[in-house]
Amino acid sequence: MMVSPWHILVMRFLGVVALSLVAACGHGGSRDEEAFRVALLTPGPISDRSWNASAYQGLERIRDSLGAQISHVQVKTPADFEENFRQYGAAGYSLVIGHGFEFQDAAARVAPDFPRTIFVTTGGTTVRDNLAPLSFAFDEPSFLAGMVAAMATRTGRIACVGGTELPPVKSSFAAFGAGARLIRPTISVVTAFLGNWNDASSGREQALALRKTGVDVIFQNADAAGLGVFQVAREDVSLRIIGSNADQNDIVPSATLGSVVIDVPHAFLKVAREVKAHAFTPRVIRLTTKDDVVRWVPNASIVDQLPKSAMARIDSVARLMYVGKFSTTSLP
Repeated sequence: MMVSPWHILVMRFLGVVALSLVAACGHGGSRDEEAFRVALLTPGPISDRSWNASAYQGLERIRDSLGAQISHVQVKTPADFEENFRQYGAAGYSLVIGHGFEFQDAAARVAPDFPRTIFVTTGGTTVRDNLAPLSFAFDEPSFLAGMVAAMATRTGRIACVGGTELPPVKSSFAAFGAGARLIRPTISVVTAFLGNWNDASSGREQALALRKTGVDVIFQNADAAGLGVFQVAREDVSLRIIGSNADQNDIVPSATLGSVVIDVPHAFLKVAREVKAHAFTPRVIRLTTKDDVVRWVPNASIVDQLPKSAMARIDSVARLMYVGKFSTTSLP
């Protein structure tokens, strides 16, 4: 039988395809299977300009810096936490991040079932072979924020407003109060929790209620709900605000003393590099001022109005934090 030139070309093409498939199988499967894939679970919307927004920025930095395929889902209940962890584990994701202290229990239940996936929570103390928490020294810049608040208040009454009573939030509020009392021992520090992280109207109502009691500085750590506190500051020229998690100084620049910032993108990229390089070690990953992950970011246009002697004292405490020697017994 005579074989036409057309048939020869087709046979050669099929041969090349077959060789390509064999090569793919020999290197562990398809490109999707080999890809570095990273997923993020957040407890609230990434439009909050705070905790969740900074996490999504971290996910994008992993994509841009490491060429990762990324996925994000907003979850609301512990049942959703576990379900989504399992879905990403079953899909073969390399790294799955649960953004918050509240994710650690669900991650601990799921992680053993998917040993090839690394699970990370931002907060907590639970460690497994493929599970580690990121622990942020949020108390350090919160202490500095308290010092600034004590210098800025005119009424001697300041407040903390949080979403829910998570341990990291409570410890940062305690540090804020300690910093304030270092400057002004008789200062009144009020703490209130909204019971949610997403309802801006509840943040607004709480701020208005605090104003009626004479509070004139509010440190808010309430994610999207905290935007309601900023709404009050936009209307009330006597109120001063301290932002949290992300740099929130530009939300109401005329009222914001500064922000207690966690550089979540930097932290996420740090752990993602370990995972991609197969160098991940399960442990509590503690990140401090010394690591340049947590920091106090002042709003210079307002803070510069405070006495220079007071600002020098804040700088002295900040230097102790930066060199890893901060403790309440070694303060200048």
